[in-house]
Amino acid sequence: QVQLVESGGGLVQPGGSLRLSCAASGSTFSIYRMSWYRQAPGKQRELVAAIINGGSTIYADSVKGRFTISGDAKSTVYLQMNSLKPEDTAAYYCKALSTTHPQGYWGQGTQVTVSS
Repeated sequence: QVQLVESGGGLVQPGGSLRLSCAASGSTFSIYRMSWYRQAPGKQRELVAAIINGGSTIYADSVKGRFTISGDAKSTVYLQMNSLKPEDTAAYYCKALSTTHPQGYWGQGTQVTVSS
């Protein structure tokens, strides 16, 4: 089992920055990829960014050049969010993919609100 705990969300003005953190505990030896997803009200959950063991990263087109994912992809992952826009407002979720649990593990989510 793996437990994920996110932190760092909050209210920020347009153009501002936030840094999200996700810490994994438990059977982290089995994790090979960690990701950030987000879900706005009335919309489907979407991939924001992912980092894979070895350092490869993936970004949604909507956040390229503004968001940066980092971490060891096994126990910690961060999402640095710059130049935030109102359309970035959503609940942000951390997900870990595991060799022993193919459907992955989810955190409880952290709210990000971008508003003046």
